[in-house]
Amino acid sequence: MIFEKKFQDISIAVIGLGYVGLPLAVAFGNKLKTIGFDINKDRVESLIGGSDWTNEVDPDKLKDVSSLSYTSEKNDLVDCDVFIVTVPTPVDKNKEPDLDALRSASKLVGSIMKTGSIVIFESTVYPGATEEICLPIIEDESGLKINKDIFAGYSPERINPGDKSRSLESIIKVTSGSNANSASFVDKLYSLIISAGTYCAESIKVAEAAKVIENTQRDLNIALVNELSILFRYLDLDTEAVLKAAETKWNFLSFRPGLVGGHCIGVDPYYLTYKAREVGYSADVILAGRKINDGMPEYVSNRVLLAMQKKGIKTKGAKTLILGATFKENCPDIRNSKALSLVSALRNKDIDTEIFDPIADFKALSSEYKIQTIEGLQSEAYDAIVLCVAHDYFCELGLKKIKSFCKPNSVFFDLKSVFDISESDERL
Repeated sequence: MIFEKKFQDISIAVIGLGYVGLPLAVAFGNKLKTIGFDINKDRVESLIGGSDWTNEVDPDKLKDVSSLSYTSEKNDLVDCDVFIVTVPTPVDKNKEPDLDALRSASKLVGSIMKTGSIVIFESTVYPGATEEICLPIIEDESGLKINKDIFAGYSPERINPGDKSRSLESIIKVTSGSNANSASFVDKLYSLIISAGTYCAESIKVAEAAKVIENTQRDLNIALVNELSILFRYLDLDTEAVLKAAETKWNFLSFRPGLVGGHCIGVDPYYLTYKAREVGYSADVILAGRKINDGMPEYVSNRVLLAMQKKGIKTKGAKTLILGATFKENCPDIRNSKALSLVSALRNKDIDTEIFDPIADFKALSSEYKIQTIEGLQSEAYDAIVLCVAHDYFCELGLKKIKSFCKPNSVFFDLKSVFDISESDERL
């Protein structure tokens, strides 16, 4: 039985080695025997070679892990005691939960779990999904019963991609279990690697809900400032100036307008609204926030068009450059990037649009999104430039260099308000 074993005698399998799974595998690998599993063989080979394309783990730290190995063969996991599932949970084209990866991972884990072992889920889901979707699959595959033969837990991920100041270990970890013994074990297990401490929630469902509302709250706050930025344009007010003034009050929350994409903030609220519909409730406020944020690429494209027209630039066939393809700064991830939605919106207006990003996942851009990026920039080549993602690279490049890529009569749209307002033609 897992609860009777000493931690130094257990072995852990981390299923999914992306932005969430890899840092977790590395952290546990420094303490206990750990196997990182991913169905992507190229990803596994890359990690064995000491390279992480997500840039979440430094190469030196990747090579110095004492008890971590990688595999794409499920048979290598048969002797593990703890299975931690960290696969992605996106939405489909109808903005409904896509649980295919989670179901597949549950089948895999169920097929190799043995009596006395435990499975812990970290993937973001709606409240109830772990016990309603995942655990029945595991029971069916294993022939074992939860809380009798095998056990379960849920500890939602709190990774912030691209943020080197907030590591996995420095963020309080919410934990939970399928019964009291499971909850205690999961909490103690994570306490081995989380220096910031843990918080044991009263149930798996509470932990699931806590995670999904974290990102929903942030989504709504950004939606508010996005709507304010639209309103302030009608009132001839600079949004950044208004926000700086409001921030002088101690309890004013600091958020900025922008494009809201990625696999967390732009996705998780739809998990909550899906569950709300399932129980007969319409989450109107959450959906209103999503409508505003999902509409921002089209709004920005219209602003670019109007700014060019104001300067007498012929928009049809005008050459525009988008700086930044990823969903957030200093992160190569392009999943659900609204920068790519902006490219599509501009092209739909017959504006010749190119995109440049020095750190984006170029392979995914080309193969999955059919968007080609340019490798270099030319002087005085563009009728408009939109600074879309505030990578350190662009900030360090500087305004003078960025503007050198513009034609003499052109538009510079500082979407992220990186530079002073006097230096840009437009900003949110």
